[in-house]
Amino acid sequence: MVLSKKRARKVIEAIIALYPDAKPSLNFANHFELLVAVMLSAQTTDAAVNTVTPALFEAYPTPETMAEASEADLAQCISRLGLYRNKAKYLKKCAQQLVEDFAGQVPQTRKELESLAGVGRKTANVVMSVGFGIPAFAVDTHVERICKHHDIVKKSASPLEVEKRVMEVLPKGEWLPAHQAMILFGREICHPKNPECHNYPQLYDFSDS
Repeated sequence: MVLSKKRARKVIEAIIALYPDAKPSLNFANHFELLVAVMLSAQTTDAAVNTVTPALFEAYPTPETMAEASEADLAQCISRLGLYRNKAKYLKKCAQQLVEDFAGQVPQTRKELESLAGVGRKTANVVMSVGFGIPAFAVDTHVERICKHHDIVKKSASPLEVEKRVMEVLPKGEWLPAHQAMILFGREICHPKNPECHNYPQLYDFSDS
């Protein structure tokens, strides 16, 4: 059974309270680096991405320089990551689009971000919220798992349904803190196997709801 909006909000706010200072774990210095780092994080860990981006950003610090790079050279820089050849192809194409369509600047709207090669809804939401402070809620595997495990959504819910539900339950100002806290909660407590959520009774305290 799916929780009421009030109870669902209490669960998520309890998670935020566990990680009140949660910050992005990807390393980046500007919007372009954030976009690239999030693109690279697909199906791998942020820690792994952080091992390859320093050299990548040193060699190709701008969309212009990355657009001129060969796919082979980009692939070599990120070869420790899964799917690195596909990711190199997307990086080059995305950089070319940034130069040709957006004067070398990362766009701010979801529609424009999703027009870029290799950029889906989750990546667009991260760039919007983390990079530009635009209210958006990104759903990754941790967020989806937590929401299903704690009955915030149905077990069959799609990532888009998870996104809409959380945005409905929480005020806009809590969307980004919720995303950051839920990532850490998913990594450290609400594991895919043997979750330890039962050790945190505040997640199940509905006494005043």
